[in-house]
Amino acid sequence: MKKFITILISCSLALAASAMAQQPEETAKPKKEKAEKSQPANEVKPAPKVKEHAETKAPGYNKGVTESTATTPKPQAETKVKGKGKEPANAEATATGEQGVKGKKEHGAHTESATATNAASPSATVNAPIEKGKKGRNAHTEAATANKTASPAPTVAATTTTNQPNAQGGNKLNAQAKKPDPQTIQKIKTEHASFHAQPKPDKVPAVTFSESYRISGSEQWQGPQYEVFRSYHPERHDRVWYSSHYTRIELIGGGYYFWNNGYWYPAWGYDPSAEYYAYDAPIYVGHSAEPPDRVIADVQAALQQLGYYQGEVDGLLGPLTRQALVAYQTDNGLYATAVIDEPTLQSLDLG
Repeated sequence: MKKFITILISCSLALAASAMAQQPEETAKPKKEKAEKSQPANEVKPAPKVKEHAETKAPGYNKGVTESTATTPKPQAETKVKGKGKEPANAEATATGEQGVKGKKEHGAHTESATATNAASPSATVNAPIEKGKKGRNAHTEAATANKTASPAPTVAATTTTNQPNAQGGNKLNAQAKKPDPQTIQKIKTEHASFHAQPKPDKVPAVTFSESYRISGSEQWQGPQYEVFRSYHPERHDRVWYSSHYTRIELIGGGYYFWNNGYWYPAWGYDPSAEYYAYDAPIYVGHSAEPPDRVIADVQAALQQLGYYQGEVDGLLGPLTRQALVAYQTDNGLYATAVIDEPTLQSLDLG
C-alpha cells in the first residue's frame, strides 16, 4: 500500500513538474509576439507598380536591353507604434533593397522582351509602344526616305549655250530671250497696213548681182523650213521669162520681186533700171503673200520694242536689221540666218 501511494505521489509530482515546464514556454510565446508587434518595423508597404516608359536604344546600351524610367516618387512607409499613433518610418534602406530586387526582375523581363522583339524584327530600332503610335518625326523621316526612293530628285538643267543646233534645227534657248507682247504686235501690224518702203542707197547700200553668190552658213541650217536658203542662188531672167513662170511680180522698195510659195525673191533682170535690193535672199512672209517691205517693217518695229533694233523702220533689210535679227535669233534658240525666215516670223507672232 505504501508502495502504491509512493508511486502515485511520484506520478503526481512528475505531472505537476511537466505542467509547470510547459506553462513558462507558452507564456514566453505571447510575450515574444507582443514584443515583435510593439517593436518599430523597418518594413515598407511595397510601392505601387509604376508604369514604365520604353526608351529607344542608345549606342552605349547592351544589345537587346532597354531601360525603364519610373516617374512616380517613392512613397514613405508608415507603421504603427504601440501607444504613439502613426509616425513616418525611415524606410529608405529597406525600400532600396526591395527596389534592387524588383529592378533585377524587371530588368530581366525587359531583356527577354527586347530580345524577343529583336529576334522577330531585326531592323526595328524602337519598342512596340513607339512603333504603335509613330506619327511624328520618325514617320516623316520614313515617308521622306520612301519618296526619295520612289521618285528620284529631278536633275537641274544646265545653263544653255548658243550656236549649238537642237532637235528642231535651231540653237538652244538663251536665258536672255524676250518675246513680244501680242497687243504690241497687233498695234504694229495695224500701223503698217499701208506701208511702202522707199530706196535709200545713201543709208542702206544696194547689193549687186553675183551668180556664184550663196548664203553664208546656210548649209548648216537643218530642217525643211531652211531648204530655200540652202538651195538659193541668184538667177537673171528677162520680163517674159518671169511672167511665164510666176503670176505675181511687184516693184517693192526700188526693185522687182516675185512671189513663190510663201517667199519673195529678187527678180534679177526683170527691169535693169529698177534693181535696188538691200539684201540678196528669200524673204518669208507666209501664204498671205503680204508685200516684203511691209513684213520687214513689222519685224523692225517688233525688234525695236524688244531692244534689238536701234535703226529706222524703213522696210529695208539692211545691215542694222540683219544684225538685230541675228541677236534675236541667237537668244531664242534659232539659227542665226540674218534674214526673215519662217521660224523667226512665227517666234515674233508675225507669221
